[in-house]
Amino acid sequence: MPISPNFTSVLSKDWEINFTQCTPNGYLKYTDLCNLLQLTAAAHSEVGGISFTDMQEFDQAWVLSRMRVEITALPKWQDVVTVKTWINSLENSRSVRALEMYVNGKKIVGSETYWAVFNTKARRPEALALPYEHFELFPDNRATVEGFSKININLEKESVFEKTVYLSDLDIVNHANNVKYLEWCLDHVDAKRILKQEVKSFEMNFLKELSLKDQVVIHESENEDNSATTFSITKGDKTCFALELHWK
Repeated sequence: MPISPNFTSVLSKDWEINFTQCTPNGYLKYTDLCNLLQLTAAAHSEVGGISFTDMQEFDQAWVLSRMRVEITALPKWQDVVTVKTWINSLENSRSVRALEMYVNGKKIVGSETYWAVFNTKARRPEALALPYEHFELFPDNRATVEGFSKININLEKESVFEKTVYLSDLDIVNHANNVKYLEWCLDHVDAKRILKQEVKSFEMNFLKELSLKDQVVIHESENEDNSATTFSITKGDKTCFALELHWK
Protein backbone atom coordinates (compact mmCIF):
# COMPACT_ATOMS: atom_id res chain seq x y z
CA MET A 1 0.00 0.00 0.00
CA PRO A 2 1.26 3.52 -0.73
CA ILE A 3 1.93 6.00 2.02
CA SER A 4 -1.40 7.32 3.27
CA PRO A 5 -2.22 11.01 2.70
CA ASN A 6 -3.14 11.01 6.42
CA PHE A 7 0.31 9.78 7.45
CA THR A 8 1.93 11.48 10.44
CA SER A 9 5.14 10.54 12.25
CA VAL A 10 3.22 10.40 15.54
CA LEU A 11 0.02 8.34 15.53
CA SER A 12 -2.75 8.24 18.13
CA LYS A 13 -5.45 5.59 17.98
CA ASP A 14 -8.45 4.95 20.24
CA TRP A 15 -9.54 1.50 21.38
CA GLU A 16 -12.51 0.47 23.51
CA ILE A 17 -11.78 -2.28 26.03
CA ASN A 18 -14.19 -5.18 25.49
CA PHE A 19 -15.05 -8.02 27.88
CA THR A 20 -12.97 -10.64 26.01
CA GLN A 21 -9.83 -8.64 26.83
CA CYS A 22 -10.41 -8.56 30.59
CA THR A 23 -9.58 -10.72 33.61
CA PRO A 24 -12.43 -11.66 36.02
CA ASN A 25 -11.95 -8.39 37.92
CA GLY A 26 -12.85 -6.42 34.77
CA TYR A 27 -9.37 -5.01 34.08
CA LEU A 28 -7.35 -5.44 30.90
CA LYS A 29 -5.18 -8.55 30.67
CA TYR A 30 -1.45 -7.95 30.34
CA THR A 31 -1.45 -10.02 27.17
CA ASP A 32 -4.20 -7.92 25.61
CA LEU A 33 -2.38 -4.78 26.69
CA CYS A 34 0.55 -5.96 24.57
CA ASN A 35 -1.82 -6.81 21.72
CA LEU A 36 -3.25 -3.26 21.72
CA LEU A 37 0.24 -1.75 21.71
CA GLN A 38 1.28 -3.95 18.79
CA LEU A 39 -1.93 -3.31 16.85
CA THR A 40 -1.25 0.41 17.15
CA ALA A 41 2.32 -0.08 15.93
CA ALA A 42 0.92 -2.08 13.00
CA ALA A 43 -1.58 0.70 12.20
CA HIS A 44 1.25 3.24 12.10
CA SER A 45 3.35 1.05 9.81
CA GLU A 46 0.34 0.61 7.52
CA VAL A 47 -0.28 4.33 6.98
CA GLY A 48 3.48 4.77 6.61
CA GLY A 49 3.83 2.21 3.82
CA ILE A 50 5.93 -0.32 5.77
CA SER A 51 3.18 -2.72 6.86
CA PHE A 52 3.23 -6.51 6.72
CA THR A 53 1.45 -6.43 3.35
CA ASP A 54 3.98 -3.96 1.93
CA MET A 55 6.93 -5.92 3.26
CA GLN A 56 5.67 -9.29 2.04
CA GLU A 57 6.38 -8.15 -1.52
CA PHE A 58 10.01 -8.64 -0.46
CA ASP A 59 9.34 -11.66 1.81
CA GLN A 60 9.88 -9.45 4.86
CA ALA A 61 8.09 -8.79 8.15
CA TRP A 62 8.71 -6.90 11.37
CA VAL A 63 9.35 -9.20 14.33
CA LEU A 64 9.61 -8.17 17.95
CA SER A 65 13.00 -8.68 19.58
CA ARG A 66 12.68 -6.86 22.94
CA MET A 67 9.86 -5.12 24.77
CA ARG A 68 9.62 -3.22 28.04
CA VAL A 69 6.27 -2.19 29.55
CA GLU A 70 5.88 0.13 32.56
CA ILE A 71 2.42 0.24 34.16
CA THR A 72 0.90 2.84 36.47
CA ALA A 73 -2.64 1.46 36.15
CA LEU A 74 -4.67 -0.82 33.90
CA PRO A 75 -7.79 0.23 31.99
CA LYS A 76 -11.04 -1.59 32.68
CA TRP A 77 -13.96 -2.89 30.69
CA GLN A 78 -15.62 -0.24 28.48
CA ASP A 79 -12.82 2.28 28.98
CA VAL A 80 -11.73 4.04 25.80
CA VAL A 81 -7.95 4.16 25.73
CA THR A 82 -5.73 6.23 23.45
CA VAL A 83 -2.50 4.63 22.33
CA LYS A 84 0.15 7.00 20.99
CA THR A 85 3.21 5.82 19.07
CA TRP A 86 6.31 7.18 17.36
CA ILE A 87 9.72 5.87 16.28
CA ASN A 88 12.89 6.58 18.25
CA SER A 89 15.27 5.04 15.70
CA LEU A 90 15.02 3.23 12.36
CA GLU A 91 18.05 2.05 10.45
CA ASN A 92 18.62 -0.86 8.07
CA SER A 93 17.14 -3.91 9.80
CA ARG A 94 16.38 -2.45 13.24
CA SER A 95 13.86 -0.08 14.77
CA VAL A 96 13.05 1.18 18.27
CA ARG A 97 9.43 2.25 18.71
CA ALA A 98 7.81 4.05 21.65
CA LEU A 99 4.20 3.57 22.75
CA GLU A 100 2.07 5.17 25.45
CA MET A 101 -1.46 4.42 26.64
CA TYR A 102 -3.78 7.09 28.05
CA VAL A 103 -7.20 7.08 29.74
CA ASN A 104 -8.99 10.44 29.96
CA GLY A 105 -5.75 12.19 29.05
CA LYS A 106 -3.74 10.49 31.82
CA LYS A 107 -0.79 8.29 30.87
CA ILE A 108 -1.11 4.84 32.43
CA VAL A 109 1.34 2.73 30.37
CA GLY A 110 4.66 3.36 28.65
CA SER A 111 6.43 0.87 26.40
CA GLU A 112 9.68 0.66 24.46
CA THR A 113 9.93 -1.95 21.73
CA TYR A 114 12.80 -3.19 19.59
CA TRP A 115 11.93 -4.60 16.17
CA ALA A 116 13.95 -6.44 13.53
CA VAL A 117 13.26 -6.92 9.83
CA PHE A 118 12.92 -10.66 9.21
CA ASN A 119 12.98 -12.50 5.88
CA THR A 120 10.05 -14.91 6.18
CA LYS A 121 11.48 -17.32 3.58
CA ALA A 122 15.15 -17.30 4.56
CA ARG A 123 14.16 -17.01 8.29
CA ARG A 124 16.88 -14.48 9.05
CA PRO A 125 17.23 -10.71 9.64
CA GLU A 126 18.00 -8.40 6.74
CA ALA A 127 17.84 -4.71 5.78
CA LEU A 128 14.42 -3.17 5.17
CA ALA A 129 13.69 -3.16 1.44
CA LEU A 130 11.17 -0.28 1.60
CA PRO A 131 11.76 3.50 1.89
CA TYR A 132 11.31 4.90 5.39
CA GLU A 133 12.89 8.36 5.24
CA HIS A 134 9.47 10.01 5.48
CA PHE A 135 9.24 8.94 9.15
CA GLU A 136 10.48 11.68 11.43
CA LEU A 137 12.46 10.13 14.27
CA PHE A 138 12.27 11.20 17.91
CA PRO A 139 15.37 9.72 19.59
CA ASP A 140 15.01 11.77 22.76
CA ASN A 141 11.28 11.29 23.32
CA ARG A 142 11.19 8.13 25.43
CA ALA A 143 8.02 6.43 26.59
CA THR A 144 9.58 4.59 29.55
CA VAL A 145 11.71 5.56 32.53
CA GLU A 146 14.13 2.72 31.81
CA GLY A 147 15.09 1.24 28.45
CA PHE A 148 14.91 -2.43 27.56
CA SER A 149 17.88 -4.63 28.43
CA LYS A 150 19.26 -8.14 28.20
CA ILE A 151 17.58 -10.28 30.85
CA ASN A 152 19.93 -12.29 33.06
CA ILE A 153 18.66 -15.84 33.54
CA ASN A 154 19.33 -17.50 36.89
CA LEU A 155 21.20 -20.79 36.41
CA GLU A 156 19.31 -22.16 39.45
CA LYS A 157 15.96 -21.74 37.73
CA GLU A 158 13.18 -24.26 38.36
CA SER A 159 11.39 -26.14 35.59
CA VAL A 160 7.64 -25.51 36.01
CA PHE A 161 5.94 -26.73 32.81
CA GLU A 162 6.46 -28.51 29.51
CA LYS A 163 4.64 -27.20 26.46
CA THR A 164 4.07 -28.21 22.83
CA VAL A 165 3.61 -25.42 20.29
CA TYR A 166 0.20 -25.81 18.65
CA LEU A 167 -1.39 -24.19 15.61
CA SER A 168 -3.31 -21.81 17.89
CA ASP A 169 0.03 -20.43 19.11
CA LEU A 170 1.21 -19.39 15.62
CA ASP A 171 0.76 -16.05 13.89
CA ILE A 172 0.84 -14.85 10.29
CA VAL A 173 4.66 -15.07 10.19
CA ASN A 174 4.29 -18.83 10.93
CA HIS A 175 6.01 -18.85 14.31
CA ALA A 176 4.82 -18.64 17.91
CA ASN A 177 3.25 -15.23 18.45
CA ASN A 178 5.20 -13.07 20.88
CA VAL A 179 2.19 -12.57 23.19
CA LYS A 180 1.85 -16.35 23.52
CA TYR A 181 5.19 -16.56 25.34
CA LEU A 182 3.92 -14.02 27.88
CA GLU A 183 0.64 -15.91 28.25
CA TRP A 184 2.40 -19.25 28.88
CA CYS A 185 4.51 -17.69 31.65
CA LEU A 186 1.73 -15.68 33.32
CA ASP A 187 -0.31 -18.88 33.63
CA HIS A 188 2.24 -19.91 36.29
CA VAL A 189 2.02 -16.71 38.34
CA ASP A 190 -0.12 -16.58 41.49
CA ALA A 191 -3.51 -15.40 40.17
CA LYS A 192 -4.00 -13.11 43.17
CA ARG A 193 -0.93 -11.08 42.20
CA ILE A 194 -2.30 -10.58 38.70
CA LEU A 195 -5.81 -9.67 39.87
CA LYS A 196 -4.39 -7.20 42.41
CA GLN A 197 -2.37 -5.56 39.59
CA GLU A 198 0.91 -6.04 41.42
CA VAL A 199 2.97 -5.96 38.20
CA LYS A 200 4.89 -2.68 38.09
CA SER A 201 6.72 -3.42 34.85
CA PHE A 202 7.82 -6.32 32.71
CA GLU A 203 10.43 -6.91 30.10
CA MET A 204 10.66 -9.54 27.38
CA ASN A 205 13.54 -10.80 25.24
CA PHE A 206 12.62 -12.83 22.15
CA LEU A 207 15.72 -14.83 21.26
CA LYS A 208 14.81 -17.68 18.90
CA GLU A 209 11.60 -18.41 17.03
CA LEU A 210 9.43 -21.41 17.83
CA SER A 211 7.49 -23.41 15.24
CA LEU A 212 4.62 -25.88 15.13
CA LYS A 213 5.12 -28.98 17.31
CA ASP A 214 8.26 -27.64 18.99
CA GLN A 215 8.69 -28.99 22.51
CA VAL A 216 9.67 -26.39 25.11
CA VAL A 217 10.21 -26.13 28.86
CA ILE A 218 9.19 -23.12 30.97
CA HIS A 219 11.49 -22.21 33.87
CA GLU A 220 10.99 -19.81 36.79
CA SER A 221 13.25 -18.11 39.34
CA GLU A 222 12.93 -15.34 41.96
CA ASN A 223 15.51 -12.70 42.72
CA GLU A 224 16.95 -12.46 46.24
CA ASP A 225 14.51 -9.87 47.59
CA ASN A 226 11.47 -11.27 45.71
CA SER A 227 10.96 -7.97 43.90
CA ALA A 228 11.18 -9.68 40.52
CA THR A 229 10.34 -13.02 38.93
CA THR A 230 12.16 -14.29 35.86
CA PHE A 231 10.82 -16.85 33.41
CA SER A 232 12.67 -18.46 30.55
CA ILE A 233 11.54 -20.80 27.81
CA THR A 234 13.98 -23.31 26.39
CA LYS A 235 13.98 -25.69 23.44
CA GLY A 236 16.62 -28.34 24.05
CA ASP A 237 19.64 -26.47 25.37
CA LYS A 238 18.71 -23.16 23.71
CA THR A 239 16.89 -20.30 25.43
CA CYS A 240 14.15 -18.96 23.14
CA PHE A 241 12.54 -16.37 25.42
CA ALA A 242 13.05 -14.54 28.70
CA LEU A 243 10.55 -12.56 30.79
CA GLU A 244 11.23 -10.47 33.88
CA LEU A 245 8.29 -9.31 35.99
CA HIS A 246 8.89 -6.48 38.49
CA TRP A 247 6.49 -6.30 41.43
CA LYS A 248 5.05 -3.29 43.22
